[in-house]
Amino acid sequence: MAVKEKENHSMEEKRIKRQPVFDGKLIKVYQDTVLLPNGKEANREVVEHPGAVAVLAIDEQGQIIIVKQYRYPMAQISLEIPAGKLEENEDPLECAKRELTEETGYIANAWKKIMTPYTSPGFANEVIHIYLAQQLEQIGASPDEDEFVECIHITLEDALHMIDTQEIRDAKTITALLWWSTQNSHFQTEMNILAESMER
Repeated sequence: MAVKEKENHSMEEKRIKRQPVFDGKLIKVYQDTVLLPNGKEANREVVEHPGAVAVLAIDEQGQIIIVKQYRYPMAQISLEIPAGKLEENEDPLECAKRELTEETGYIANAWKKIMTPYTSPGFANEVIHIYLAQQLEQIGASPDEDEFVECIHITLEDALHMIDTQEIRDAKTITALLWWSTQNSHFQTEMNILAESMER
């Protein structure tokens, strides 16, 4: 059910002051003072991010391309779908195409935008444009100089199992994989098993 516009306005917080805290290459951090709906003031720490893209790439065998890479903040290897940040004024689809080729060496002849979720709406404005890429062709990878990645191809069944066992913990990847599972009725049973497991 859609939230009524009047209800949206009654919950709105209005910024009355902004203090820059950090200006980095990737993010900017601000300390904001906002006016609450009840007339009181509160502080909000806000991270501004240029946005990102992610690509759910499906090969000719119906397998999903997953990228293995070391994530420094996590201090461990992460299994993810190809992804990257938007450059200034960059079209999300063009960015998705670039990231897919750089990280996996593939180009895709069929593209579809799946969704554009907020990643951490409690403190950041980052949105991630998630695309489905199909009809792939291998042309050779060209990762960034500071990027060390390895690609693997896995079935949807294996991907869902890896979510269940927490081998895959990246939120955008889990979101895309669960969406893909809804498009494949064959895996409805696996989805039910996964849901029951998460409830335990």
